[in-house]
Amino acid sequence: MAEAASLSRFSPTYADIEAARRRIAGMGIATPLLESPWLNRELGGRLLIKAENLQVTGSFKLRGAANRMKALTKDEYGRGVVARSSGNHGLAIAYCASLIGTSAVVVVPDTAPAAKVERIKGYGATVVQVPMQTIAEMAADIADREGRVFVDPADDFWVVAGQGTVGLEIADQAEAVGATIDDVVVPCSGGGLAGGCALALEQRSPGTRVYGVEAAGFEKMANSLAAGRRINLPPGGRSICDAISGLYMAEIPFEVVRNRLAGTLAATDEEALTAMRVAFSEFGLGVEPGGAVALAAVLTGKLSLSGRTVVAVVSGRNVDLDLARRALQRQAA
Repeated sequence: MAEAASLSRFSPTYADIEAARRRIAGMGIATPLLESPWLNRELGGRLLIKAENLQVTGSFKLRGAANRMKALTKDEYGRGVVARSSGNHGLAIAYCASLIGTSAVVVVPDTAPAAKVERIKGYGATVVQVPMQTIAEMAADIADREGRVFVDPADDFWVVAGQGTVGLEIADQAEAVGATIDDVVVPCSGGGLAGGCALALEQRSPGTRVYGVEAAGFEKMANSLAAGRRINLPPGGRSICDAISGLYMAEIPFEVVRNRLAGTLAATDEEALTAMRVAFSEFGLGVEPGGAVALAAVLTGKLSLSGRTVVAVVSGRNVDLDLARRALQRQAA
């Protein structure tokens, strides 16, 4: 698709999300929408879980990566790609590169979970590990030196459109089970998933409100919406929610969500761990901390379920086993 590079700085439309669904068909799966009658009774409403942790490569990131990789021009394909990622985006890029036969370099922070790093390498990508505050600089340097195409984890037309296919599936699946969705809650970092879902649901389910959930202490989206402009975070701070603890507020998603997002919430590490346990005990799902924060927002009542139908997106499963064990042991707490 020759226009790939020229479109990378523009915001997608609903039609672009529909096109993305056609483009990436066969590279991933339509993840299920799950429900727990017991949990519904406990919370006083209807909670539906969009299980993106069951996606190929273990997170929703596959969708955006696949859409961008399938849109590479012949020249871009030959040059290969480079990405920066705490793990899930890089894993998706590595997998897609292996499918289509191009090369990939993934720059990851030196704090990235070992499980993610090893899987990225397993798909044949070259991994470069650097301190978190330098990953953007390193990725840009590699793109310049090696002539590679940089694929941003969120700030890219094709990536946002690909993530929006989550919203299309939610609308389709909710209709199939006779659910009218009041709210959709999604984990949020750079904003690609929130932006894509907001665009898709604005067309397919206009009465549905979309909320982003950030890691406590890493509220880029909340700060940016309050200021009316993008605000990046300074280096520092720690969270077990590595998938959503980046410092950069992406431009394209911010322009999409600034007049579409109903609001933002934040979840602590402890709340994320509790949500991981509930995801396992009630839905049989293995979930990473950053992927559990939307569920955490519902479980803690930060977004009320009382008398409402809410979809919480569980966005990823790539977690170190020791941390998963820590979450599951909370049963006795």
